[in-house]
Amino acid sequence: MASKNNNTRGIILILLAMMVFSVQDGIMKHIFNFVSLYEIYLIRTVVSFALILIFLKITKKQIVFKSQYPILTLCRVILFFFGFSTFYVSLTVLPLGTATALFFVTPFLITIFAHFLLKEKVGPRRWAAVAVGFIGVYITLNPDFSNFNYLSLLPILCALCYSLSMIIIKMTSDKDSVYTQTFTFYIGAIFFSIIFYFIIGDGQYNTIDHPASQFILRKWFVDLEESIWLMIATGITATLAFLCLFTAYSIASPSVVSPFEYSILLWSPLIGWIYFQEIPTLNTIIGILIIVSSGVYIFMREKAQDQLIATEKPLR
Repeated sequence: MASKNNNTRGIILILLAMMVFSVQDGIMKHIFNFVSLYEIYLIRTVVSFALILIFLKITKKQIVFKSQYPILTLCRVILFFFGFSTFYVSLTVLPLGTATALFFVTPFLITIFAHFLLKEKVGPRRWAAVAVGFIGVYITLNPDFSNFNYLSLLPILCALCYSLSMIIIKMTSDKDSVYTQTFTFYIGAIFFSIIFYFIIGDGQYNTIDHPASQFILRKWFVDLEESIWLMIATGITATLAFLCLFTAYSIASPSVVSPFEYSILLWSPLIGWIYFQEIPTLNTIIGILIIVSSGVYIFMREKAQDQLIATEKPLR
């Protein structure tokens, strides 16, 4: 188990994974104006599926597609698929850094669900951190209820779905390996994307002049020679980030490396600033600092209590 303590290498891999995830999200934000969401999902998933298969073949790891928990796995796939759909749709209306920051309510939600669904014991300090974290969310959103864009809540909906899927993974990981869990998601994502192609792929429902609606309902495979490489790039970056992330968690202590996932909150605003001219407001900066502080505190308390809840699995 000595390899489990390779924390320095694990931290480097986490930092690299977060940078690559930010690049992927930046690509998604760049191309939402001329491709369809589930068209990207299909191409990205096929590319990732193929690359992970090649990786497993080269490393001679066992390839298992069948889950030992079919019902729970189906629920997880649905939550994950539609959860991240909401995150990508949010990029049509939110700055990249803000959307990423709001997604990082995930540790708070995992803590809540672990207490009520898994009967994990959560002390008053962590409950206080959860409460403070949601104050950070409120400050980040800075809602004007007379003219509030409710699509701004989509990253939080994504975090809700993702947190529930992480709880399911906690229940199924005793028999399903991380690669089995990944393959079941890929198969499900390809299946759902193909269904969407037959329902909305011809663009017949793209009648609303709103970027979020058009991103979902736009006609597929238009100007494919221009967009295909960007969609393939999302698959490559997603796979690279995934491999870095799960390698980090396999060789290092989760309680040590998990706080470094917050490095994405440096990369995402930076990419948003450089490529999309998105300058964070003071409220956004203060809110992000509160969310990060609360999340890191939860990780520290879990380590102190030797009780991994939010830190056991990657947040991204």
